[in-house]
Amino acid sequence: MTIHLPRAGGGTFAYDPRTEPLAVSGSAPLVSRTVFSAAHVVADPYADVSQDDPAAVDWDATLAFRRHLWSHGLGVAEAMDTAQRGMGLDWAGAAELIRRSAAEAKAVDGLIACGVGTDQLTPKNGVTPTLAEVTAAYEEQLALVEGTGAQAILMASRALAAVARGPEDYLTVYGGLLRQASEPVILHWLGPMFDPALEGYWGSADLDAATETFLEVIAAHSDKVDGIKVSLLDADREVALRRRLPNGVRCYTGDDFNYPELIAGDDQGFSHALLGIFDPLGPLAAEAVRVLDTGDAKGFRELLDPTVELSRHLFQKPTRFYKTGVVFLAWLAGHQSHFSMVGGLQSARSLPHLAHAYHLADQLGLFPDPALAEARMKSLLDVYGVGR
Repeated sequence: MTIHLPRAGGGTFAYDPRTEPLAVSGSAPLVSRTVFSAAHVVADPYADVSQDDPAAVDWDATLAFRRHLWSHGLGVAEAMDTAQRGMGLDWAGAAELIRRSAAEAKAVDGLIACGVGTDQLTPKNGVTPTLAEVTAAYEEQLALVEGTGAQAILMASRALAAVARGPEDYLTVYGGLLRQASEPVILHWLGPMFDPALEGYWGSADLDAATETFLEVIAAHSDKVDGIKVSLLDADREVALRRRLPNGVRCYTGDDFNYPELIAGDDQGFSHALLGIFDPLGPLAAEAVRVLDTGDAKGFRELLDPTVELSRHLFQKPTRFYKTGVVFLAWLAGHQSHFSMVGGLQSARSLPHLAHAYHLADQLGLFPDPALAEARMKSLLDVYGVGR
């Protein structure tokens, strides 16, 4: 049946949705790459809360989505940017999410790593937290994550970016945390396109200078660094950084624009993955990596390359609002019963943006039930008063 979708420039166009989803082969473990999906949270649509209130989470639906990812052989990167950390989900909510997801991972033998940050700190009366307070906040979160048995991901900190006087403060804070970590962690470098408050991270707005500080931290504590997650949307910079890592330290790409080539790699190495786009792409991404496990890099690229257009669309500027498209696609795919988000962020993208996301996702065969996705897309068009 034809659906009429709005165009970005005005008007509509007719589209005939798919009738069958993309077929995937199963849930065999992934071998050649370690792959994490940064998973979203499902809001409780019945909660009477405002944007200023703590997030109300539908725990059953949120954990069910993580079981979906684990069932396809993917790991879950928990309480990260995709889970609206710092954009609707506060530290209390993130801590509960980490506890629940870590327990669920143990129950299903799923791979999980959880974000460690400093978001319990907020400026009070315009006063920036001290470096000691930033360190203490990191330590509190690290203890919680390690206490659940999950791997820790040391996330970039808005508070540290605000208080640090230069590279030496980053070396001090991260050095202390890595010495305390009981197991190797993942270091996360999130660029300002994802969070403008992180401009100048590692002590410099010059990315070359920041890279040197980042590498200095890693080299000094390589036994405590499992890997790095780089989210700068710059494939050449990631490859150059990847080639300078100490032996045994992995690179987990966070580049939602260039992930197929970075994961496939070259004759000097490859990236593993920790990606927000692998939330909606979960089954397809896992299928592609299973093909890569056989040594078929060409087949891997043939599966994954066509998804880049959708990813670039979801992550277009303002990039931090990509979560809206991710949750929208989860609703269309039947992973949740509604399209509402913590903090009301379902309104962060336009109807034409969402319609194009549906169009691209349907063409890829991402929806397990294309008829359900079509019906839900039509119901959203009705809300907006767009004729069929």
